[in-house]
Amino acid sequence: MRDRLEKELQIEDKAFVEEVLTEFIKEELLKAGFKKAVIGLSGGVDSSLTAFLTVKALGKENVIGISMPYKTSSPSSREDAKLVAKTLGIEFHEIDITPQIDAYYKLFPKADPVRKGNKMARERMSILYDFAHWKKALVIGTSNKSELLIGYSTRWGDSAHDVNPIGDLYKTQVWEMAKFVGVPEKIVKKKPSADLWPGQTDEGEIGLSYRELDKILVGYVDLRLRKEELVEAGFRKELVEKVLSMVQKSQYKRKMPIICKISQRTVDKDFLYLRDWGL
Repeated sequence: MRDRLEKELQIEDKAFVEEVLTEFIKEELLKAGFKKAVIGLSGGVDSSLTAFLTVKALGKENVIGISMPYKTSSPSSREDAKLVAKTLGIEFHEIDITPQIDAYYKLFPKADPVRKGNKMARERMSILYDFAHWKKALVIGTSNKSELLIGYSTRWGDSAHDVNPIGDLYKTQVWEMAKFVGVPEKIVKKKPSADLWPGQTDEGEIGLSYRELDKILVGYVDLRLRKEELVEAGFRKELVEKVLSMVQKSQYKRKMPIICKISQRTVDKDFLYLRDWGL
């Protein structure tokens, strides 16, 4: 069973997937009447892959990359964000979010790191949308399927976007595609980190490696295996229960805000035209 799960995660035709993702970006922007895109560049593999795909879809002249470090951000993350922008030849801005974050938390000096990290994520997204308005662009999402499924994101922060080309790629598949499209090797190989505080890593916070996480997720979500079947496949029961619990408890993050129905036709219930209806 483990072999089957690993096979499910392998992308056999990477060129085809690249074509589908780039055409998706181009089509969705054009349908909405836009030709430019804004991307937050963290220096990580997800945003780097997204930037490479978007440049191929729209051309480098139509892509704006923005790095938004905080004072504790890793210097290597800042360097890698610049490296991606330079490699692609796109317009690039670095905006230090330290002043606005620190100004707010002067009021709450005992705020814990996760709370501050959430604030940073939302501040970064507000900057991306400000640039999107200025540049007449849409914001391209950079959250992968693994993060979305377990809720490892900040609602209205890094999980916000107008178009997301990599949201159906597990983290292990992001690594595959990033290597294929030419993302610098140092970015593909480095440990995933949201860079919320010094030494922070995604896998350390989640409690298991992405490669193990993705096998459980692809079994549970794509193959619809039951908990018992995953345990029979060799995954520890407590690990499986932890992952499934994260998926279930984060369902609210994957839904639009729920509206109480009191009329005949309610937005998100009866009024269900396609997002691009009328264009």
